[in-house]
Amino acid sequence: MLKNLLALIIFLLGIHEVKSQENELIQIGSKHTLYSKILEEERAFWISLPESYSQEESSYKTYPLLIVLDGNSFFHSISSTVNYMGRIGRIPEMIVIGIQNVSRTRDFTPDKIVTTRENDFGGGDNFLDFLEEELIPNIDQEYRTAPYRILFGHSLGGLLATHAYMKETTIFNSFIAIDPSFGSWDAATMDKKLEAVTTNSFNRYLYLATANWGKRNIRNRDRHVRLFESLNSKVEGEFAASMEYFENEDHSSVPIPAFHHGISSIFEGYGISYRDVDSLDQLTEHFEKISHRLSWTFSPPENLVNRIGYSRLQSRDEIEKSKSLEFFILNTENYPESFNAFDSLGEAYEVVGNIEKAIANYETSLRLNPANEHARTRIESLKKNQ
Repeated sequence: MLKNLLALIIFLLGIHEVKSQENELIQIGSKHTLYSKILEEERAFWISLPESYSQEESSYKTYPLLIVLDGNSFFHSISSTVNYMGRIGRIPEMIVIGIQNVSRTRDFTPDKIVTTRENDFGGGDNFLDFLEEELIPNIDQEYRTAPYRILFGHSLGGLLATHAYMKETTIFNSFIAIDPSFGSWDAATMDKKLEAVTTNSFNRYLYLATANWGKRNIRNRDRHVRLFESLNSKVEGEFAASMEYFENEDHSSVPIPAFHHGISSIFEGYGISYRDVDSLDQLTEHFEKISHRLSWTFSPPENLVNRIGYSRLQSRDEIEKSKSLEFFILNTENYPESFNAFDSLGEAYEVVGNIEKAIANYETSLRLNPANEHARTRIESLKKNQ
């Protein structure tokens, strides 16, 4: 009887544990607030960190920022997309910030407009000042950010993103403007804005998406095309930009597919497969081209280079095996704070028979991370057998 009772208790405890596990929340972000002296109000925002952010082997990493306007609508879908694409290496892993709205018409419109009814238009530059002088410096202080920033906006948010791209100075590096609302930019206004554009804008990347508006489609697309082609005509050399028309998407449905296209356009080529890399020179040149297009240095990702190195290290060809070293060395040069990079280089030297250098790199790895038991064990073993 006691035995049966014990079995029942264990069974019930097991059910409780399963239920607890089933009810565990899956979090994709956290809520924050910041009082803005510029806007004179409390502003709420959500933050999504990359999956690797809290991992020990990634403690040295810094991450680009993606600022999402209309965070109420887009934070969940965009942060999930970014986390997935970053995890599979199609784009760099990023910190996503979703800004919660107070007044879209005030914050996203750069120009004051006279209408029959009273309006609050024209606070766009003020809002950009809040982002650049208050919010982003606060994020930079609290998190491991890299100073590469992307601004995403749809509709009026797309208008603000386009306006920020065309400004003389901004701390943003790339812009995703989805079906921007250019209704307030007539031909004369747009021409005036285009005349004021300097070469600074062309050191940034612009992705512009336009949706299908049905009967009003020609007017909508014409404004977008006119702006894009006018900017293109002012560039000396290649225009770091892309524009796409989504025939099967309307204004409401276009943001998410266009975001995927936009972020992929910015980081085109970033997700190169390790199988497509023939040499160190090819890999280096590949990422130099990406860096040149984006006016920012993007080194080959550590995980990618490690995979290339290990694929060669496992070769039966001794020459090919020795070539693996140059890839592992590249990682230690690009990521000198990564204990994993030096651990892998130590392993490569061990495999090719250079025990002295294997120990030296294991020791560097252990110095960077005293908890690296693999490096500690290998050092003890190699020294014992010397």
